[in-house]
Amino acid sequence: MTTFKNLGLCTELITAVDCLGFENPMPVQEQVIPFVMNETCDLIALAQTGTGKTAAFGLPLLNLINSEKKQTQVLILSPTRELCIQIANDLKNYAQYMSGIKIVPVYGGENIISQIRQLTEQPQIVVATPGRLIDLINRKKVKLDHVSFLVLDEADEMLNMGFQEDLETILQSVPDERRTLLFSATMPKAIEQIAQKYMRDSKSISIGIRNSGSDNVEHIYYTVQAANRYLALKRIVDINPDIYGIVFCRTRQETKDVAEKLMRDGYNADALHGDLSQPQRDSVMNKFRIRNLQILVATDVAARGLDVNDLTHVINYNLPDDVEIYTHRSGRTGRANKKGIAVSIIHTREHNRIREIERMVKKQFKKENVPSGLDICKRQLFYQIERMEHVQVNDEKIDQFLPHVFKKLEYLPKEDIIRRFVSLEFNRFLDYYKNAVDLNIPDKPSKDENHKSQKERNCENRNNRDKTSKRGQRIRMKINFGAKQNASPRAILGLINDITNDKSININNIEISDKFTFFDVFADQSEQLLNAFYRNNRTSFEIDIAKESKKQRQYNNEGHNFYENARKRAKSDKSQKRDKRRRNKLNKKRTVSAKFT
Repeated sequence: MTTFKNLGLCTELITAVDCLGFENPMPVQEQVIPFVMNETCDLIALAQTGTGKTAAFGLPLLNLINSEKKQTQVLILSPTRELCIQIANDLKNYAQYMSGIKIVPVYGGENIISQIRQLTEQPQIVVATPGRLIDLINRKKVKLDHVSFLVLDEADEMLNMGFQEDLETILQSVPDERRTLLFSATMPKAIEQIAQKYMRDSKSISIGIRNSGSDNVEHIYYTVQAANRYLALKRIVDINPDIYGIVFCRTRQETKDVAEKLMRDGYNADALHGDLSQPQRDSVMNKFRIRNLQILVATDVAARGLDVNDLTHVINYNLPDDVEIYTHRSGRTGRANKKGIAVSIIHTREHNRIREIERMVKKQFKKENVPSGLDICKRQLFYQIERMEHVQVNDEKIDQFLPHVFKKLEYLPKEDIIRRFVSLEFNRFLDYYKNAVDLNIPDKPSKDENHKSQKERNCENRNNRDKTSKRGQRIRMKINFGAKQNASPRAILGLINDITNDKSININNIEISDKFTFFDVFADQSEQLLNAFYRNNRTSFEIDIAKESKKQRQYNNEGHNFYENARKRAKSDKSQKRDKRRRNKLNKKRTVSAKFT
């Protein structure tokens, strides 16, 4: 098994790695560290967020730079202030046993004067966000003439945040002889264009599958009505009492609304969005990092640079428009070989989006039902019991209070004490969920299911036609009762039912003209119909039964109305004449007339 000692790092770095608790290099480190130390060409490394990229480029660069030269030899660009600070801190930890190494982070949102002061004595490594670095370049306060290594970390994120022009400006400001190391979770076309334009003889290393998420992440989704999205979110949180996760929303306003609702309903949550000042943002992120917050509601832009390794859940309150954004979101959980869950709350029109994301990330999504009120109450009860079982008891401090507690509760039997203890923590959930409705709605059938259903329907139609053929052919009948007499399908059916006093007679394909109404009836019912009209002496009707040709029977059996179809097909005088000849041929008939009053 490969160890950090086998990778050729200096003794100081090996000692620092051991002190930090790193035992074996992660896959990205195992491939990148030897490459950076032994090769001379550029590198494009495709690796997901949270796979150990900082150590992958940080350790070999610290090993290669000259600590005696007071020149900036390494420039590392990151998309956000938080990631910039994190990279700088990690590098300082790696270099804690190395002498003469100076690492300076420069980023927006802080006093630029203090950062300029730190750059007075040139550091060997500068970690920067693009915007602040451009500002310092314009002020001529940072010198990049001796940069030997340029690292673009989270390059796709920088492009998503609109830093393409800044990146190109910076790339033109560093020496052409430098080596460029580009790290990205995804590889959009814009990144490929930058690589082609500014990198030379680059080699690509892919850790995992392109646009793929971590293997440690389970992907599940819930289908609800759009109006029930927040109720579903609450149930997801309640069914996971130890949840520690991020809820992603699309807009700042939605982020504010969801966070305010959660806080109002008693959840340990807060919002992270672009309207926060830098001190407010720092406060929220620090509380989340130390787990004073259990749920962080954020937009994609606001959450960039927030690096937390122990997230249990990432919840997509809305599916992102871009599959790559979904990859970034889900990549925030399941880190450091821990399991994570990516949850999506969707409505009925978003099933195709789930299938599209499945194809892109090459992961199977699992559909789950939104938990019922009973499920949540059971889970919360057992969770409280588990907490009670594993709570650490400080005998020295608590023993002094126990005599008073025993005396206070001596009148209560054991079962009653347990019952009251459970109710103390549990009544809120029982009251809230006692009349909880089912939020689940069924999935729309997939294309395969639709295809299967269509086959079944076709089979049923054939069976029905077989039954019809066994009963007898349908024939066309005509009544001298049309639109001029205010005939309608409902009136015709009512009239036939009234005269025959038999609702089992099957009438269909009703067509009403000015003077007549045509309809189809089973041959074995036509005699019954004629006799009924003959016996009735209230109204005069003339009923004609057409002699059907083989072609006409085909039209009738398939449920087509020839006259209606002929009118629709009549696009020219020629087609009209052809249809007229066809009608005359089909309407050669044997007339059975019955006149009665």
